[in-house]
Amino acid sequence: MKFLANKNFPLPSITFLRQAGYTISSVSELYPGISDHEVIEKAKTDNSIILTFDKDYREIIYKRGLRNPPTVIFFRFKGENPTIAGQLLMDIIVNKNLEVEKKFTVIEMDNIRQRIY
Repeated sequence: MKFLANKNFPLPSITFLRQAGYTISSVSELYPGISDHEVIEKAKTDNSIILTFDKDYREIIYKRGLRNPPTVIFFRFKGENPTIAGQLLMDIIVNKNLEVEKKFTVIEMDNIRQRIY
């Protein structure tokens, strides 16, 4: 499982996931300034899961009818510390065995919703 952290995904969460053994690229580190559409294309090319706090991905994928979209995990909360997103993601994948591939997953502090592509 490979991840592509959008520009708004916190660096401490990226570091946390890397230290836990996950492969995670960062838009801020590798591709600063690219558009959301370019992030989507990069994720499709690399077969990566987009990690983001940006609600625009839902609109791009569903309202504009994007064909063959990449997997997206959208966080709807910032949390109290910048590692919370990484910790929560790891907990969901490891402990809850949540399948995220080919889905748009919305993670809230106390709820998870998914929509299958």
